[in-house]
Amino acid sequence: MTEAKYDRILLKLNGEALAGQAGWGIDVATVESIAVQIQRVHGMEVQVAIVIGAGNIWRGVNGLERGMERATADYMGMLATVMNALALQDALERGGLATRTQTAIEMREVAEPYIRRRAIRHMEKGRVVICAAGTGNPYFTTDTAAALRAMEVDADVLLKATKVDGVYDKDPMIHPDAKRFEHLTYIDALNMGVKVMDSAALSLCMDNDLPIIVFKLAERNSIERVVCGEPIGTLITR
Repeated sequence: MTEAKYDRILLKLNGEALAGQAGWGIDVATVESIAVQIQRVHGMEVQVAIVIGAGNIWRGVNGLERGMERATADYMGMLATVMNALALQDALERGGLATRTQTAIEMREVAEPYIRRRAIRHMEKGRVVICAAGTGNPYFTTDTAAALRAMEVDADVLLKATKVDGVYDKDPMIHPDAKRFEHLTYIDALNMGVKVMDSAALSLCMDNDLPIIVFKLAERNSIERVVCGEPIGTLITR
């Protein structure tokens, strides 16, 4: 088995990753395929924490366009992340992997409250920790929550799984001549206004010198390949 480059990772999954070809809702087969990848990485003795988004269930921008209050839209998004977290937890546990979902908003009947030291202890005991409900505060994205949790649990790297295979100088879905970067500095990424991660999350990683790798989830064994140090995607560092 190939040796892992990192001992502890924070994996950021967009909610859309759980939707599969439908593009909306939760596709059980897709969730199971993601769980298999996580199981393989865990089998390499890598400690895994996950932050998950909610775009497959609720996008706050849609509410804002209809005049919804921003805080209300954001809280709805936080609740939607819990649904995604429970779906992924179920798939991981059916695969034999001990998992704990922790939420930034208390809902003890379905998940533990997020407690930093408890999350670290779970990982040390070989459990995967899924952090849901963002930071628990409106006006912060799940990207920012991922950066924050990565710092709190002392992750070696933040892995941002996306629909594209890295950071480009312009949208590759629209511009066939878009250039992909293998490496960027935090400052370069901020100045470019990259769309794959918001500026607050980038700034938080820059201030704490946390490496970010942006990669395409749909590529074969993508999570395992990134963890093993294969140069796929875009590395963002100081």
